[in-house]
Amino acid sequence: MAEEMKRKLSKKEVVKAFWRWTFFSHANYNYERLEATGLVFAMKPVIKKLYGDRPDEYKACIQRHMQFFNTEPHIGGVIPGIVLAMEEERANGAPITDEAINGVKTGLMGPFAGIGDTLWQGTLTPILLAFGISLGSQGNLLGPVIYTLLMFGIMFPVAYICWMKGYQLGKEGIEKILGGNQLQMLITGASAMGAIVLGALSAQFVTVKCSAIIKLGALQMNVQETVFDKLFQGILPLAVTLFTLFLLKNKKMKATTVMLILVVIGVVLGAVGFLGA
Repeated sequence: MAEEMKRKLSKKEVVKAFWRWTFFSHANYNYERLEATGLVFAMKPVIKKLYGDRPDEYKACIQRHMQFFNTEPHIGGVIPGIVLAMEEERANGAPITDEAINGVKTGLMGPFAGIGDTLWQGTLTPILLAFGISLGSQGNLLGPVIYTLLMFGIMFPVAYICWMKGYQLGKEGIEKILGGNQLQMLITGASAMGAIVLGALSAQFVTVKCSAIIKLGALQMNVQETVFDKLFQGILPLAVTLFTLFLLKNKKMKATTVMLILVVIGVVLGAVGFLGA
């Protein structure tokens, strides 16, 4: 029989972390880290129990989870649940690296955000709002009351199940993962998934267009259509994305500083007629 884990989280502690995440995941939402501070707050009692007598590891764990993190908080709660299980195993000597934990977070946060936003904000919320508004528009005070009760009555159970399932799946699967090369496969797959999701989002939402027109006598040449689009479709949005990544990752700039730089570049290039709508 395997030796019992010395640092084992109780169900009460896992549930406590869930409630802290549910109410405070967006309490300090910001452009630089988004939900990272909410995640650290939710996990703080767990971190203290697992690493409280190891100051260096305690500090490293907090820094590890202060990295950028953002997902839909209810369906996406499965991710912090998995992370709790991974931190528990790591505290008991399992060879789980920072890259493994962060790889799971960054690889899963996009897909679960998409699933959660689609099911929650794109499906359930409009349905409940339509039901509540239809009653409220008739002067019935039960409209907002019923909407609120249904919203919370559905939200909390779904969020709780996702959180606990994440913890259970992470805990049960971690030993199998450590038994072979599945850990590296998990890290690679999660990282690749994260890169694909971010690449797709960048292609969809980053819009940069050159408005410059070169005049050669009676001939006018649109630089965007005849040069950039022919050379590489979407090359300008890609360049802006890679430039932003370079400033954030290599130059270690804050997100607000990078935003300011991009605004200044956009204003300058727009003023000289190079960029436009």
